[in-house]
Amino acid sequence: MNFDFSDDAKALGEQAKKLFADRAGTARARAAMAKDAPDFDAGLWTEIANLGWTAARVPEAHGGLGLTAEESCQLAEAAGASLAVVPLVSTLLATEALLIAGSDAQQAKYLPGIADGSLIAVAAINEPGAVNPNASAIRANGNALTGVKAPVPDLPGAHLAIVAAAGPDGPSLWLVETSAATVEPVETLDLVRRHGRLVLNGTPAEPLGDSAAYQAWLDRAAVLLAFEAIGTASAAMAMTVEYAKTRVAFGQTIGRYQGVKHKCADMFIKIELARAHALHGVAMIGSDGAELRQAAAAARVASLDAVSFCAEETVQLHGGIGFTWESDCQFYYRRARALSAALGARGWWADRLVRALEQRNRAAA
Repeated sequence: MNFDFSDDAKALGEQAKKLFADRAGTARARAAMAKDAPDFDAGLWTEIANLGWTAARVPEAHGGLGLTAEESCQLAEAAGASLAVVPLVSTLLATEALLIAGSDAQQAKYLPGIADGSLIAVAAINEPGAVNPNASAIRANGNALTGVKAPVPDLPGAHLAIVAAAGPDGPSLWLVETSAATVEPVETLDLVRRHGRLVLNGTPAEPLGDSAAYQAWLDRAAVLLAFEAIGTASAAMAMTVEYAKTRVAFGQTIGRYQGVKHKCADMFIKIELARAHALHGVAMIGSDGAELRQAAAAARVASLDAVSFCAEETVQLHGGIGFTWESDCQFYYRRARALSAALGARGWWADRLVRALEQRNRAAA
């Protein structure tokens, strides 16, 4: 099996990197941190939609391109590297849920709007203080939900939320139009990406998928977010390596010192390890492979290790300036912390990986 992207997916990834290099980056991220800044870059979002990126996974029958998970992962990695102020990854996550569990009527209702960029959809999984994505305090009473989801990435400005709520056999997926709920802004450590609180108080909701559908979506979401984290980690490493080549201390660039070289090498090793697991994950999605759960959990754990390490070492290797507000190091550190909390804690995913490996070994025995 070829654990690599197709040429078409790589070409899309390069196109995304070039656009984000021109239209995103740390300067625009700094502008987005202002309290009066818009929820996202509407101009860039329109351009993304015109290029068909929001339609990447949407079937052709609903106005999309019908591409594979490979293209989504390439877009997520490019968005993560650029810190682009658009809800692209959130919308890709929501699209996966609709593809997995949506009925024909639900797909016909929502996917065309997602495809043309007029409908922004997000995944509302996090709950205050929760570290286990399988534990939800949201309760359903008929076709109405009650509870709170927070912090929800890209919720301000979103039209549709894919909500995880408690069910008889575990969490299930629901569709909630945000106009029917209460949306409140929430300030998190990541000041670039807007987060919100979704307050549900007997809010009308539409069942989307059962517990099995939720677990299937969770694995795919882990792979997609792994590529976003890899993109962020790679950008942090690139900035640090460039700084090490130019910063002079004691008569020579700091990149010539063995300790700095080793730290940069460790960044690269962690990123490539995460990439290998994430590529395994996207290959399992494409082939509907039996090892998807194992690969997704490994990708989640390895990508969080990579982005956390790279973000922290970026601050350290920039020395005294790395801790200042004027330094761009903060963007990667803040995003790393947000990504670590986006889909359940690392420890939970490590346990999920162990359980998946145990199940595989029992089956092989």
